[in-house]
Amino acid sequence: MDTATTPPPPPEDEINDKEMPLLEHLAELRRRLLWSAGTFLVAFIICYHFAPRIYEFLAAPLAHAMEARGEKPQLIYTALFEAFFTYVKVAVFAAAFVSFPVVAAQLWLFVAPGLYKREKRAMLPFLVVTPILFFMGGALAYYVFFPVAWRFFLSFQTSGAGSDVQIQLMAKVSDYLDVVMKLIFAFGLSFELPVLLTLLGRVGIITSDSLRKYRRYAYVGCFILAAIMAPPDVPSQCLMAGLLVFLFEISVFAVKIAEPKLPVEDTDA
Repeated sequence: MDTATTPPPPPEDEINDKEMPLLEHLAELRRRLLWSAGTFLVAFIICYHFAPRIYEFLAAPLAHAMEARGEKPQLIYTALFEAFFTYVKVAVFAAAFVSFPVVAAQLWLFVAPGLYKREKRAMLPFLVVTPILFFMGGALAYYVFFPVAWRFFLSFQTSGAGSDVQIQLMAKVSDYLDVVMKLIFAFGLSFELPVLLTLLGRVGIITSDSLRKYRRYAYVGCFILAAIMAPPDVPSQCLMAGLLVFLFEISVFAVKIAEPKLPVEDTDA
């Protein structure tokens, strides 16, 4: 007689946390939010003190491109309050980067007690990899994309002696910061594509076979996203689309590794 039963989950896989009433959950959430807000506020104050230096760092690719053309690097502002609010944006932008690890840790400390240990082991690598990939995307935008794009846009100036009409760039500090922030976030979020698809594959929502099946549609989606996120010029959009396609192919390989394997049924001869 077959007395085999489904084995209970191992003790080490249980949620080792006591039940908490709603008020205690709200108090815990409030504590985590206060820690996150306090960390961001401290980071904002420090970053605002160094905002001019941070802005100089962000403007360095444009300055180098202008110096390569024999031009004096210069950015202007046309409103009295424009420079001040630009530095505020710089401080917010930098503080979000600096405080993100602490905010992510607070979110993890709030969610982790309600997860099984196997779920924690599955989720923790994604939390570690997410900021790393975001910083890698931002670094790619700053060190690779910006120099190429800025040289391309500066090539439209006609400031030579033989030109009838002088066309010269007079970039505003706020406009330049908006473009830089948009591109850094676009590249950073693009690098999160493998993390998102791998996580979906890990929980069984998608599979590597389905990604391969709809690969042509994914390529079209990559070009559409590139047209939205990249500047309105063909070289920049093609570079962004190529990056998204490359990350999609990496995601297919990562999903193949992370997706749950189907049990192999034993067949008796």
